Amino acid sequence: MTAVLFDYPKNAAFGRVLPKNKIYEHGSPSAAVRQMFVRQVEQIVWQHKLAPETVNLKASKAVPEIQIFSITLKGDELKPEVLRCIDLAIPFPIIFELRFDGKVQPIAAFKRPSEADASKWVISEYFDGDWTATDTPRKPLPMVFDLEALYGHLLMPLMPYPARPGEDLQTRVGRMERIRLKQRELERCEARLRKEKQFNRKVAINAELRDLKQELKNLTRPLSGTAVAP
Repeated sequence: MTAVLFDYPKNAAFGRVLPKNKIYEHGSPSAAVRQMFVRQVEQIVWQHKLAPETVNLKASKAVPEIQIFSITLKGDELKPEVLRCIDLAIPFPIIFELRFDGKVQPIAAFKRPSEADASKWVISEYFDGDWTATDTPRKPLPMVFDLEALYGHLLMPLMPYPARPGEDLQTRVGRMERIRLKQRELERCEARLRKEKQFNRKVAINAELRDLKQELKNLTRPLSGTAVAP
């Protein structure tokens, strides 16, 4: 997916290096995740802080602030467990920009306060754009009235399928996650079909494949309303 990079205002610049041990203190990573930090992360910079006092937009309980983190990598890979650890350590929505070899990649999860416990956050799967040159022209922030709307606009370009009419951000994220789940099921089903030798089992798996493909079609089609009939 083509990357969209935003031009964050100078007033929102924070520019502080975030030591890994601070993340460890609040994110409580396992030993394996700590090793991922060591092997994959060169430096984490808290680049911008989008808050009422820096961007003159109203906050909400769901989005009191938005943080922009820049992560310089040691290689071209970063496991999602590392990002999830940072998200768990920082009690605000975060947009990440990964940097390596003169390129940048925006990536983020949809993050919201838990309905069961407002002190905890629910974090979706991660959505990302393509790697692009660091000098790629940046787009101005969209004209919105509050931080919650801004957060939605920052996440939207990272999602692989467009929003449907009347679909709010949380509903759209849920649909994206169901699409990924069905795609993984489809891949497993195709792998089973390739290995299967018995004709009657092949017929059954093919029927399962058709159902999964139809479910994916219903989930990915852009129009709202009644799902496509199988």
